[in-house]
Amino acid sequence: MDWTLSTLVCCHGAVPQSMVQKLDQKLPVANEYLLLSGGVREGVVDLDLDELNIYARGTDYDMDFTLLVPALKLHDRNQPVTLDMRHSALCHSWLSLRLFDEGTISKWKDCCTIVDHINGATNYFFSPTKVADWFYDSIRIVLSEIQKKPQRGMPKVEKVEKNGTIISIILGVGSSRMLYDIVPVVSFKGWPAVAQSWLMENHFWDGKITEEEVISGFYLVPACSYKGRKDNEWRLSFARSEVQLKKCISGSLMQAYQACKAIIIKLLSRPKAISPYHLRSMMLWACDRLPANYLAQEDYAAHFLLGLIDDLQHCLVNKMCPNYFIPQCNMLEHLSEETVMLHARKLSSVRSDPTEHLRTAIEHVKAANRLTLELQRRGSTTSIPSPQSDGGDANQPDDRLAKKLQQLVTENPGKSISVFINPDDVTRPHFRIDDKFF
Repeated sequence: MDWTLSTLVCCHGAVPQSMVQKLDQKLPVANEYLLLSGGVREGVVDLDLDELNIYARGTDYDMDFTLLVPALKLHDRNQPVTLDMRHSALCHSWLSLRLFDEGTISKWKDCCTIVDHINGATNYFFSPTKVADWFYDSIRIVLSEIQKKPQRGMPKVEKVEKNGTIISIILGVGSSRMLYDIVPVVSFKGWPAVAQSWLMENHFWDGKITEEEVISGFYLVPACSYKGRKDNEWRLSFARSEVQLKKCISGSLMQAYQACKAIIIKLLSRPKAISPYHLRSMMLWACDRLPANYLAQEDYAAHFLLGLIDDLQHCLVNKMCPNYFIPQCNMLEHLSEETVMLHARKLSSVRSDPTEHLRTAIEHVKAANRLTLELQRRGSTTSIPSPQSDGGDANQPDDRLAKKLQQLVTENPGKSISVFINPDDVTRPHFRIDDKFF
């Protein structure tokens, strides 16, 4: 366990993973965790939100994080990683323990589904649901032991819940309440063969960061496809790559993304069909599609927000949202026509008066912040870990963006405004109002 994670685990403690490892030596001794700013509900990882309990910032927690905990690790073999996708939809895979040694199989076979072949061989498939059950039980045992012998400075455990395959823990640290969504994953070094063609395309991050930084690793997270088997199917996650790509996204676009996310989390929460992760994917596609000097405009956050709303509307109407890393995977394919049209109509109401919806979202953020400050006044604050940020509080929507948005809409009444570029001239930055490009 590296020093940073030891500090997180022991002091801010999503969970003392080293103690979980000692229970039955299942977890890798030398493990590498990924801590992300923002909980699963914020779309930092592509997971299904249907089974998650609803927590409200300010009421239930003050800060939220996602912690990816590798249950198994596979190292780079200097070639693309080939997964067993014969039984799965795109972006999903089963995982056979035949890839691992006998010791690993022996430790984990109670967390597997077993398939016997005609030739008499037995194949153990790593089960995301059984792994999540084991992890939840282990965490409860560890927390029970800690609470029997409380130590000075240890956070107070306020809530532990299992949400599908995710374990959500709310800790009291000083005067702050931290929500940790802990996700058991399988960690791979290298790059999956199914996403190899994506590397051949031109991308907005070319020349800004190296390919080695982008393809350093990927995960399997415990989520299945719409028609998949929950007990066997894992979903590919590129969370590590996304952390690197965010370094190349301008502050104004991130501000627009945070504002749009705040709007859709409130507006499109029922039925759960559109998640913030879909919006994140569309933002990455927009970065590939639009000129870099246009996206670098510091005062274009309002334009970008309208563009993201238009892009989301376009995805809904066409029931098409390609995964950024595996474009042949349409993340909206399973939705019914009734659901997409319901959300499209809701978005139309946003598009007709975006300023009012943004201001409503801003008021919700301010109200949550007031609750947090009120609690913090009752006690001293404490230092917090430094996760891989998803933009942070600095990029929360604010009144300045609402004013810019209002100005843009007022100056162009009844017109469609988006960030699609002029197909006849891609050499210069523009935005579009109706059919005119500027």
